Amino acid sequence: MRGSLATLERLVQLFPDDISLKNDLGVAHLLLGDNKGAKKVYEEVLAVSPGNGFAKVHYGFILKSENKIAESIPYLREGLESGEPGTDDGRFYFHLGDALQRVGDNSAYDWYELGHKRGHFASVWQRSLYNVNGLKAQPWWTPKETGYTDLVKTLERNWKTIRDEALAVMDHNTGLFIPEEENLREKGEWGQYTLWQQGRKAGNACEGVPKTCSLLERYPEATGCKRGQIKFSVMQPGTHEWPHTGPTNCRLRMHLGLVIPKQGCKIRCTNQTREWEEGKVLIFDDSFEHEVWQDADSYRLIFIVDVWHPELTQYQRQTLSPI
Repeated sequence: MRGSLATLERLVQLFPDDISLKNDLGVAHLLLGDNKGAKKVYEEVLAVSPGNGFAKVHYGFILKSENKIAESIPYLREGLESGEPGTDDGRFYFHLGDALQRVGDNSAYDWYELGHKRGHFASVWQRSLYNVNGLKAQPWWTPKETGYTDLVKTLERNWKTIRDEALAVMDHNTGLFIPEEENLREKGEWGQYTLWQQGRKAGNACEGVPKTCSLLERYPEATGCKRGQIKFSVMQPGTHEWPHTGPTNCRLRMHLGLVIPKQGCKIRCTNQTREWEEGKVLIFDDSFEHEVWQDADSYRLIFIVDVWHPELTQYQRQTLSPI
């Protein structure tokens, strides 16, 4: 990739007036994770060609990644409206809608609808981008519908053991609960302690909660889910998680209530809102839009277990790329 970057840089030097080469150079920087380099390229393009839609959507995408939410909106919107080649991409509809939601603009759903009509989203509500076509799609699931009733029973039967280990880790080494890093919080504090990530154990995290990990070892639908995580999640009072969707329709997400305040904590998935209960599992498809409020007067602690979508074949589970 760096070789092609060097080639593009040389071509841009040879043909400085070729805007398409500069746009390609910006993409090359993005593919290398060099947002700063890409931003500089697109600023140069927009300085000489302010109406360039390709540069606009990519520049807006970069601004959004820098959490410059309001600033990103006109670039993403105008870039998509240009209809230029390379702008009709699900990621741009996704990030424009998300930015609009965060500033309280309901036109977000118009863009989600357009993204759906263009084939980028399964529906206005289900906006994951890394999907397997044809999987059953519904926001909330019962244990029986998943086929994972044994796992659910194990979690619910042993919830106090799981809770006690989580509390011991919280008490003795709060550093193990690291802040949420996906920029999903509007406000508040939200920490996570990950046991499995992308189908692999996360370092030596299980040493702190050995009984919990032992319980899960015999459930490959969870521990082998390369497109999910298994983790504790603690959310402090006054926290709000923005409406958002997960990256893939290949998993379902289980929430086991461990420490749940009597009132003030709720989760919405599509237009249905539910509350956690201690010792009970909620199951939802996080590729659908969901949102969380923590307005209680004490912390909320849950155990999150992602599992493969039950309709995926064994071959698909083995060959799908990790997320």
